Amino acid sequence: MERPVNTPLSRVVIGSLLILAWPSAHAVDGQKIFTQGGHNPAAMACLGCHGPDGKGIAAAGFPRLAGLPASYLSKQLADFRSGSRKQAVMEPLAKALDEDEITAVSTYLASLPADPAPDFRRQQIANDPVSRLALYGDWSRQIPGCVQCHGPGGVGVGEHFPPLAGQPAGYLTAQLNAWRDGSRSNDPNQLMVGVAKAMTEEEVKAIAAFFAQPVRQEAKP
Repeated sequence: MERPVNTPLSRVVIGSLLILAWPSAHAVDGQKIFTQGGHNPAAMACLGCHGPDGKGIAAAGFPRLAGLPASYLSKQLADFRSGSRKQAVMEPLAKALDEDEITAVSTYLASLPADPAPDFRRQQIANDPVSRLALYGDWSRQIPGCVQCHGPGGVGVGEHFPPLAGQPAGYLTAQLNAWRDGSRSNDPNQLMVGVAKAMTEEEVKAIAAFFAQPVRQEAKP
């Protein structure tokens, strides 16, 4: 009985099949990182703090991640790793993720559905200083309206201006205070540092509550 001949061609075919199979076998699963954590045990599952749907846990001040731009999420994880954004839980977690894991989980989170954006109606804002500050700002103090950078209704714009609408008030307050005390410094051209420091403590809390509220409906006549 003749033995099969292991020709160079057969070895090339087998090698090619292995190479083609490698990416699918070792692809990074963003959903798995979100639900179970990363390869490094220090990279804990995201849902523990950000909820099973990625919409955050308002009572604890944990922000919504679902539907945020992947570029923004990747940048924030990179900033936690570099120290330009500081947070006791997120810094070691981000450092435990590798680049592929950051890309994968950011892409997955961006694909999750988010709640509809609120429709902030510009009615009676002349008598509402909080609405006026959120929508128009106070240029006498070099404070632009929040929606002028963060988009209509505070829905967010790109990697530098995240959504404000629907985020927990505690989270928004903490971020504004982080800009004020220097524990967060990853804004373009130090824009948010100047804005946050120009606001009073009462305004910080009021603006956070303004954007954390549910969708506002225009009053019917």
